[in-house]
Amino acid sequence: MEIKELTQQMHDLVKSKGWYAQDSKRKQTPRNLAVSLSIEAAEILEHFQFREQSNDKAELAGELADVALYLLQLASVTGIDLEKAILDKIAINYARTWKD
Repeated sequence: MEIKELTQQMHDLVKSKGWYAQDSKRKQTPRNLAVSLSIEAAEILEHFQFREQSNDKAELAGELADVALYLLQLASVTGIDLEKAILDKIAINYARTWKD
């Protein structure tokens, strides 16, 4: 499945829950999505708090999926072509050097 298809499925889910409605308590604004993305990323960290491996791979997978979904949605509502942005960043990183 391509990023565009995943993004459409994410939009279909959000629309079915009514979160795009003007009176939604879960408004899908760039700010709200960025906050949610950060919170979900922090939940990934909880899996590794005081340990090197997650104790529950299925729960970790769900948190990773939450991050991916919020990232797809944030890119979409801000008009960013995420696939292009990723490929551009990979190209930039090939030319970068990091200190050891």
